[in-house]
Amino acid sequence: MDKIHKIINQIKPVNCRVMDRAQKRLDNLTKPLGSLGRLEELARRIAGITGKENPSLKNKVIFTMAADHGIAEEGVSAYPQDVTAQMVRNFLNGGAAINVLARHAGARVVVVNMGVNCKLKIVNCKLKNTKFIDRRIGYGTKNFTKGPAMTKDEAVRSIKAGIEVFKEENRKLKIDIAGTGDMGIGNTTSSSAITAIFTGKKVKDVTGTGTGINARAFRQKVKVIEKGIRLNDPDPKDAVDVLSKVGGFEIGGLVGVTLACAAAGIPVVIDGFISGAAALIACGLEPKTKDYLIASHCSAEKGHRILLNHLGLKPLFDLDMRLGEGTGAALGINLAEASVKILNEMASFESAGVSQK
Repeated sequence: MDKIHKIINQIKPVNCRVMDRAQKRLDNLTKPLGSLGRLEELARRIAGITGKENPSLKNKVIFTMAADHGIAEEGVSAYPQDVTAQMVRNFLNGGAAINVLARHAGARVVVVNMGVNCKLKIVNCKLKNTKFIDRRIGYGTKNFTKGPAMTKDEAVRSIKAGIEVFKEENRKLKIDIAGTGDMGIGNTTSSSAITAIFTGKKVKDVTGTGTGINARAFRQKVKVIEKGIRLNDPDPKDAVDVLSKVGGFEIGGLVGVTLACAAAGIPVVIDGFISGAAALIACGLEPKTKDYLIASHCSAEKGHRILLNHLGLKPLFDLDMRLGEGTGAALGINLAEASVKILNEMASFESAGVSQK
């Protein structure tokens, strides 16, 4: 845990003085006061996160982490587990939604194998804006209806791996803004369990249909989660315990990325339900992390809204998305970049010679 504690200790409060100066500039731009609504709020937050009155978001990276879940054997997904590895290959061939939306946002995609349940034969990715990293913790987690999903050591290693992946990428090319994404059959089941544990809500109230399961499979999914929580008795005051009992390797990796972004003063745009579950764990480890998070969208997974409300985060948009991969984060990064361009590029009343109210 030493590396994790070191990162946590580096997370400072956002810069309120810079936020106030950014707000003063926003109030003096050629528009009615507050007329650009949440775009102004977003620009102000990014200024506070980065500590820069004129932040630039040129270097954009989306971390898409993949792993399998032992809980999938309980019939909680409409798709077979093989899909996780198949989609990783699709990412590296440029054919997935995240590839399309990342290109649109001008972002690179870093695909990380945290624990896919097969030996991935990956030829060097030839896509200019996509990279593959193998940080496997294991060949998928265990079925958490039969015991913990992973050991405490594996949980810690998964968080450390996320921290290391972020640091490596940030050293090579200074990152201005990051997004989090996921791939893993069965991971909405883990995310529902994590959400129920941290929020105290009933499992049935935070569980959705995931990849599109029918009513019978949904009832089974709820029972599976309830059984796993009873059996493992995760401690909501111990975020690593929750991760180890019902989480996933990719969720742990995203926790590491999230903490490392906050420590580096970099805004992190979280995607949907799984990225949100990782954010819950990250904020459980260090509550100040919340101020570095930008919620891109509200997933169609009903537990996501409850999760965001618990964290006090308001999503930028709601398009009934539930794909994951970092797709919502890519769109959120677009809006973040637009907001700082307003802050940096709009004329003031004085410079434009426009009369004020």
